[in-house]
Amino acid sequence: MAEEGIPAEIVNILGRTGSRGEATQVLCKILDGYEKGRIKKRNVKGSVKIGDVLILMNPESEARDMK
Repeated sequence: MAEEGIPAEIVNILGRTGSRGEATQVLCKILDGYEKGRIKKRNVKGSVKIGDVLILMNPESEARDMK
């Protein structure tokens, strides 16, 4: 399953991040795998909304806090 990615649902949008605001920081709930049910902070490029499902290729990593 690691080659295919792990699905995660967006539960909250924290705000814009990046040097020009090109990424959005979100909280997403892992839906499958050994970290199922955990909520992680990720940076996402592109338009997103609450309820969207992301495919995480590296579910272990987490984004840093916004300043």
